[in-house]
Amino acid sequence: MSTTDDSYIVVKEKDPVAKELAAARHTAAKTALRDKWWRVLDNYKVGIIPLPFFVLAGVLILLDCLSGKLPSDIVVMVATLAFFGFACGEFGKRLPLLGKLGAAAICATFIPSAMVHYGLLPDVVVESTTKFYKSTNILYLYICCIIVGSIMSMNRQALIQGFLRIFVPMLCGEIVGMLVGMAVGMAMGLPPFQIFFFLILPIMAGGVGEGAIPLSMGYAAILHMEQGVALGKILPIVMLGGLTAIVLAGILNQIGKRYPHLTGEGSLMPAKKGAIANGNDEFEGTPGVNALACGALLAILLYMVGMLGQRLIGLPAPVGMLFAAVAVKLVHGVSPTIQHGSMAVYKFFRTAVTYPILFAVGVAITPWQELMDAFTIQNLVVIVSTVCALVGTGFIVGKKIGMHPIDVAIVSCCQSGQGGTGDVAILTSGNRMTLMPFAQIATRIGGAINVSIGLLVLAKFFS
Repeated sequence: MSTTDDSYIVVKEKDPVAKELAAARHTAAKTALRDKWWRVLDNYKVGIIPLPFFVLAGVLILLDCLSGKLPSDIVVMVATLAFFGFACGEFGKRLPLLGKLGAAAICATFIPSAMVHYGLLPDVVVESTTKFYKSTNILYLYICCIIVGSIMSMNRQALIQGFLRIFVPMLCGEIVGMLVGMAVGMAMGLPPFQIFFFLILPIMAGGVGEGAIPLSMGYAAILHMEQGVALGKILPIVMLGGLTAIVLAGILNQIGKRYPHLTGEGSLMPAKKGAIANGNDEFEGTPGVNALACGALLAILLYMVGMLGQRLIGLPAPVGMLFAAVAVKLVHGVSPTIQHGSMAVYKFFRTAVTYPILFAVGVAITPWQELMDAFTIQNLVVIVSTVCALVGTGFIVGKKIGMHPIDVAIVSCCQSGQGGTGDVAILTSGNRMTLMPFAQIATRIGGAINVSIGLLVLAKFFS
C-alpha cells in the first residue's frame, strides 16, 4: 500500500498540470491571507493608526517604561504621543451623545491631565512628554503650519472680506458677554470686582501665556498680592471658559449638520467658498514632494518673520506670522503649486498631529487639581452664561452682516479659549480647523486688548 502511495506521489509531482494546480492553490492561499491582513490594516484603526501598529506601539512603549527609561527624542515621542493621543481621542469619539459634542478634544486634553494627577500615567511618560513639549515648542510648529496652510488655500476675496468683517461680531460678543456675566454674577450675590476681574476678564484674556500670566503679573503689582496667588485664581477660570467653548463648538458643529444653510463648513463668507472647506478647483490632484517641502518651509519662514516682528515691535509671533501670510497671499507672493503644498501640509497636521498635541498639552501644562477647585456652582453659572452670551451674539451679528453664523460663532468660541492650545481644541471640536487664522485674531489680538484695557482700568480706579 505504501509503495502504491509513493508511486502516486512521484507521478503526481512529475505531472506539470498537478504542479500548476498546487502552485495556484498555494498562491491563492497566500493572496487570501495577505488580503485579510491588508483589510485589518485598512479597516481597523484607533484614530488614524492601524490596530496592529497601535498594539505594537503600546508594547514597545511598555517595554521602555519597564526598563525605566523612555527617550524624549522626537522618534520615540512621535510614537508615544500618537499612541496616547489617538487612544484618548478615540475614547471621546465613541462616548454616546458626548462624542458628537467635542468629547474627543476634551478627552485628549483632560484625561491625560487627570491621569497625571492621580498617578495613572507612568512617571517616565510624564517626564519625557513634558521635556519634549517644553523643549521643542512643537505647538508653534503645529499652529504655523495650520495657519499658513489655511490662508494659502483660501479664496483671496473671501479672505479679505472675512478679515474686515470678523471684528464686528467679536466686539459685539465681548460687550454682550461682559454685560451678561456681570448681571448673572451680581444676581448670584458675587461682588462686581470679583466678577469682572477674576471671572469675566480671565475668560476673555486669550489663554495662559498671553492672558493669565500677564494678568497675574498686573494684579500682583497693582493689588499688592503674590503673583502665584493671583495666577492660582485666574488659571482655573481660563480653563473652565475654554472647556465651555469646546462643548459649544461641538454643539454648533451638530447644528450646522442639521441646518446646512447656516454654515460654510469652514468659510466665513458665503460669496466665495474657501478652498479646503469647499473644494476650490484651483487645487486639483496630489501635490508633489517638492511642493510639500516648500509648503512646510513657507510656514516656518513666515513664523520666523513673526518672531522678528515680536523682537522689533512686541507683536506676538503667531499674529505677525498671520499678517505676513495674508500679505503673501494677497500679493500673489507664492505660486499655486506651493499654495497647494501648504494645503497638503495643513491637512497632514490637522489629521495626524492634533490629538498627539492635545495629549502633550494635557500632560505638560494642564493642572487637573486647579481645574477641579474652580468647579463651584457660582463660577460655573457665570462662566457658562458669559461664554454662551459671547458666542450667541457672534452667531446673531454674523448672520445680520451676511456671514455664515455657525462659523462666526465658532470663531467667537475662541475668544474664551486657552490661547493657541484652546484654539486647536475648539476648532477640532467644531470640525473647523480652516478657521485657525481668524481664531488667532480672536485669541491673540482680542485677548491682548482685553488684558491691556482691564489692567489700565484696574490701575486707575482700584490701585
